[in-house]
Amino acid sequence: VYVWNTPHLLATMCLAFLVNLTAYPLVNGLLPYVAKEVYRTDQTGLGYLVAGFAGGALLGSIALSRGSGRLRPARMMLVFCGAWHVAMLGFAFMGTHLHGVIALMVTGFVQSLGMVPMAALLLRNSEPAFRGRIMGLRMLAIYGLPVGLLVAGPLIARFGYRETTCLYGIVGLIFVAAIGFRWREHLWRADAPANRR
Repeated sequence: VYVWNTPHLLATMCLAFLVNLTAYPLVNGLLPYVAKEVYRTDQTGLGYLVAGFAGGALLGSIALSRGSGRLRPARMMLVFCGAWHVAMLGFAFMGTHLHGVIALMVTGFVQSLGMVPMAALLLRNSEPAFRGRIMGLRMLAIYGLPVGLLVAGPLIARFGYRETTCLYGIVGLIFVAAIGFRWREHLWRADAPANRR
């Protein structure tokens, strides 16, 4: 009820569910498929793909820690969750394993710049008595991931990996924009509580 009646928290929860539904399945759960069927590589190649994403996320977190005092969390969350979907679209068109690893590094980088401000926004903009429950509710957004994976399987079998990734990326971008537009007063305005530095 508290989240439902607090617009910037509700918007953030919707965005968290969205990225679990459309972004995480394709750069996380489906990487073994990509390694084997797209890049024709083995477990070592899969390891490089996973390391590329994780390394990019680490670099993003380091970059974020260096300039965190000047950043507006809600704006960053929106912009970089959108950029995450764009990076996924780029990854879908990488023709070689090396290019795929580089694309995943970029994807991990922007993912970190979107998700860390999301967590900061939730903690900073909720009442102290509710913070544990808010973060517990945020964890429930992960239930978008199995739904995204379950839908992706038949789509890949029917249309192919690249087409499915493009569909997820475009749908994700549309809904990131819709969330930003629907709650623009609470997420985009520089003087909004969610953008407090």
